[in-house]
Amino acid sequence: MSSTFPRLMLEHAARRPDAAALRVKEFGIWQTTTWAQLAGLVQALAHGLAQAGLKRGDHLVVIGDNRPRLYAAMLATQALGGVPVPLYQDAVGAEFVFPITNAEIRFAIVEDQEQVDKLLEIRPQCPVLTNIWFDDPRGLRNYDEPGLDSLDNLLAAGSAAAKADPRWFDEEVAKAQPQDVAAMFFTSGTTGNPKGVVHTHFTLLDRAAAGARFDKLTAAEEVLAYLPPAWIGQNIFSYAQWLSCGYVVNCPESAATVMIDLKEIGPTYYFAPPRIFEGLLTSVMIRMEDAGSLKKWLFKTFMAVAKRVGPARMDGKPVALGDSLQYWLGNLFIYGPLRNTLGLSRVRVAYTAGEAIGPDLFTFYRSIGINLKQLYGSTETAVFVCLQPDHEVKADTVGVPIDGVEIKLAPNGELLVKSPGLLKEYYKNPAATAEVLTADGWYHTGDAGFLDATGHLKIIDRAKDVGRIAGGPNDGAMFAPKYVENKLKFFPFIKEAVAFGDRREKVCAFINIDFDAVGNWAERRNLPYAGYTDLAAKPEVLALIQDCVQQVNADLAQDQLLAGSQISRFLVLHKELDADDGEMTRTRKVKRGFIGEKYEVLVDALYAGKSEQFIETAVKFEDGRSGSVSATLKIVDAKTLPAVQHAA
Repeated sequence: MSSTFPRLMLEHAARRPDAAALRVKEFGIWQTTTWAQLAGLVQALAHGLAQAGLKRGDHLVVIGDNRPRLYAAMLATQALGGVPVPLYQDAVGAEFVFPITNAEIRFAIVEDQEQVDKLLEIRPQCPVLTNIWFDDPRGLRNYDEPGLDSLDNLLAAGSAAAKADPRWFDEEVAKAQPQDVAAMFFTSGTTGNPKGVVHTHFTLLDRAAAGARFDKLTAAEEVLAYLPPAWIGQNIFSYAQWLSCGYVVNCPESAATVMIDLKEIGPTYYFAPPRIFEGLLTSVMIRMEDAGSLKKWLFKTFMAVAKRVGPARMDGKPVALGDSLQYWLGNLFIYGPLRNTLGLSRVRVAYTAGEAIGPDLFTFYRSIGINLKQLYGSTETAVFVCLQPDHEVKADTVGVPIDGVEIKLAPNGELLVKSPGLLKEYYKNPAATAEVLTADGWYHTGDAGFLDATGHLKIIDRAKDVGRIAGGPNDGAMFAPKYVENKLKFFPFIKEAVAFGDRREKVCAFINIDFDAVGNWAERRNLPYAGYTDLAAKPEVLALIQDCVQQVNADLAQDQLLAGSQISRFLVLHKELDADDGEMTRTRKVKRGFIGEKYEVLVDALYAGKSEQFIETAVKFEDGRSGSVSATLKIVDAKTLPAVQHAA
């Protein structure tokens, strides 16, 4: 891919000026921006930013939800040779300090008052930050801060400059080269400070084009952009591939309206991490629990048909005539309406990544006719490393290497990748860069995995997290915490899990219940509760979770390699794990080490054989206040099973 982001935007504007490029829902109405309008917006913003002092190589922070004018701001920055740095809009102000100081950022374009307030709060710690522009002026009328202004005013100044010198913008765009830095993404940082992953126009666009060829994407696709733009997965699907293919990106009105907007748009190309698919299925199951007996019977009957027939149909395999007829009826009464309810009735290709997805959850979506597939990649690889081809989809693999990618395994089982999409470097961190990039171009992923007999990649866990049981009957057995956690999280009643066991004689776990799913379960049983902490401590809820844990143990017993990872004891935490409390990253990955230290008294109680333990924990509320939550947590034993010996 020998182009740049702004050049691709201008090419679309020249070839198809009146075609829709972006849509955003405002006050319940979808507003369309055409490619020609987008080009005009980007040109005006580029002139305005240049007048404000943005120079080639400068970094500019972008913070907010997916919004057309924020996308235009990134394109305008790239047109000037600058580097957009998207940050997570749900982060607290203190989390912005390191990226802004590390990248010496002078300019910020943000969505609204919430983000302005965060930046003004940390400004004393970031004196280099001189200019802040906001897209949404609501609540900001009376703000009087140096360098704070509206995007409208920046656009007005830029528009006047563009009229005075109409050729300047095209000349600036022409200066950029594919190997120039195009964007920087800060990793979520499960340990220590986040690292700035530097990508060029070439690395991002090459992988975007490779993914588009793999799934035959065209300009006719419809995409819903609802995940954080700071996450490279969202950036690839709704920015790099958008400009590579020229399809339409739709921005929801708010996080609260995503499900409604999803149904209205009916995307053809959809991407979501497993937690989104888990949440969708949980909402369906909750509704079915409240349905009448006939609907329940129809759902149960036809879902059994779907489970038996659906995956084979999706894989293009022949299906018996009787089964085909039953599936057709199921599609009429259950699967079709269900896909419509989920907003996925038009999906041609759907992907999940970021975490492993439970095989039953994965099979559920494929069985009802949704072409859900898995991919493997990371921020450092510009996402696309392995993808699952149509008709070659397995629940326990992440696909095959795509165009340009080579993979090999290190002696310790770690996966190494060579790809045109590899990061240029970690910003101002040559030591970290040298740790992950070898002199001959191989990237250390940090993941443990292997290729199966058909050439599909299977990921077990993070290489550093794969441990061994020490002592007891399972001494020396492999312990893969993420593998265990993902099995637990398949159950709709379990939202998060943290497993411990490395260099210990048995595996124990913390569990977070899914408040909505368990709350609904409790209400149908007339079980009163006064909030999360109270519900999580109910004996009936502990018995419910114990049953889930023991089902996972029965499943693990079937796998001789991981049978030693069965959970012996667990507790249900008194609070939900939260990124604001430092327990998770902004991409909702648990910080296992941090959690183990923070709740050391609970870990010790699990392994000491105690039946309960008191804990008091400091928390941050959504409105910024601090407080504490305390409870005496019951510790529950779970039945473990001997490993099943399979015939050779």
